[in-house]
Amino acid sequence: MKDYCIEKLYECSKKPYQKYFKKNEPWKINKHELLHYPEDSLGFGLGNFLFNNHFDIQEKLEDHDIIHVLTNTGISVVEEIGMQYYLLGNGKKSLYLFLVIASGTIFYPKQIKYFIQQYKKGKEALTFYYLDFSKMLFMPIKSIQQSFKI
Repeated sequence: MKDYCIEKLYECSKKPYQKYFKKNEPWKINKHELLHYPEDSLGFGLGNFLFNNHFDIQEKLEDHDIIHVLTNTGISVVEEIGMQYYLLGNGKKSLYLFLVIASGTIFYPKQIKYFIQQYKKGKEALTFYYLDFSKMLFMPIKSIQQSFKI
């Protein structure tokens, strides 16, 4: 039931967040094209992530799925919250991030050790959350992870 509530909150907040807060241009690519990128590339990794999870690219929110790929974070509700803790540790600050962390901590207090662990991992990595990943799609995932200690 907790997962359902969190997922509904996300669905309700996604459209206004895309429209009013995300100022970046949507990427002009689809998940089928991504699978034609080199196999070790970020683009191919994103394509695989989208296909394996039965997702499509979400306009203006493409970076979110890139972060999943780079940090090897799953898609469960707890893992999504953990990823926001990771991003907080990496220096990101946004209203959405704080809302997810606040609601996630309230709904999942028994996961606090995991959340703190994710926060610490984000602190250890070099700041990367702000990068323009659309220009990095041909780069090898491992290279990006090593460069930023992800």
